[in-house]
Amino acid sequence: MPAAQVPIHIIKGRGAATRLAHRFSKDERDAFDDGWGTLEDGEAEAAGLLPLATEVRFEDVKSVLSSNESSDIPFDRSLNPYRGCEHGCIYCFARPTHSYLNLSPGLDFETKLIAKRNLVEVLRAELGRKGYRPSNLAIGTATDCYQPIERELRLTRGVIELLSEVRHPFALVTKSSAVERDLDLIAPMAADRLAAVYVTVTTLDGELARKLEPRAAAPHRRLRTIRTLAEAGVPVGVSVAPQIPFITEDMEQVLEAAWEAGARSAFYTVVRLPWEVAPLFKEWLELHYPQRAERVMARIHEMRGGKDYDADFATRMKGSGLWADLIHQRFQKATHRLGFNRERIALDTGAFRPPGAVGQGSLF
Repeated sequence: MPAAQVPIHIIKGRGAATRLAHRFSKDERDAFDDGWGTLEDGEAEAAGLLPLATEVRFEDVKSVLSSNESSDIPFDRSLNPYRGCEHGCIYCFARPTHSYLNLSPGLDFETKLIAKRNLVEVLRAELGRKGYRPSNLAIGTATDCYQPIERELRLTRGVIELLSEVRHPFALVTKSSAVERDLDLIAPMAADRLAAVYVTVTTLDGELARKLEPRAAAPHRRLRTIRTLAEAGVPVGVSVAPQIPFITEDMEQVLEAAWEAGARSAFYTVVRLPWEVAPLFKEWLELHYPQRAERVMARIHEMRGGKDYDADFATRMKGSGLWADLIHQRFQKATHRLGFNRERIALDTGAFRPPGAVGQGSLF
């Protein structure tokens, strides 16, 4: 698979600049100057194809609930309506999953999206299995459940409609203001301790956010979403993840703004660069912040035992070493001063009512 680079002046709205060959590719090709103007021709060809259009593919899945036993993850059950994410966040740890689809974790991840069209039907069947026991369900943990294509496909809304019907608790995390559309479902469930929402605000710097998360909502719009959710009575938290040394430098200001908007819980992680994310992120640094790229990677290596990434459960979310300790101290002091995380959001798993078979009504 070619790793042809797209000229930086025509990647507006996308996070990655290449269709990086994935780790299972047998061939990898690089452009080179052969003296016949081929590099210029390649740029012209790319310019003719861009801006890159978003392509949506559909798949029928056999299961939708994923479980994990990771000690560093606060939930054991999750669901993701989409593979790939149009938000295009360059740091997204889920990018390498596109490799299993024989697609690039680079531009393909944010332009070739897969929608699980039978998601609701399969979820209904799984929730109705004999012996199923409810547990807090996390929605959108890998790719954003309210990315732009949700406006038309409404898969996430269909999931919430089902969860409302069977009284199943859930929490979701998003960078999108589109979650406000479903307040008619989320707010009543929140009133019954069945729903919570976390909004990711990585930085208040709009220029940085446009480069880092090019198709996600603007920072000020996410703060308005936090306020809207809080005013509707929904327990709302803020994620200030990921923290990137010398890039996201306004953690305290983000937390202050989120508190003012109504968020009452908060969490963070440090940047994770598994598999193909590392070369993509380094390329992004060289394109957008070349003067500080070396310093950024030096600090990341300091938090990862000298490597781009360390997958050890004990440290993969927060890192280790002096720099990781500094980030942790800043977060702890800021959240303590503001009042975050003083009350745990406890959702009710006791109200669950197993769904009937498809097409079968209830007597009660």
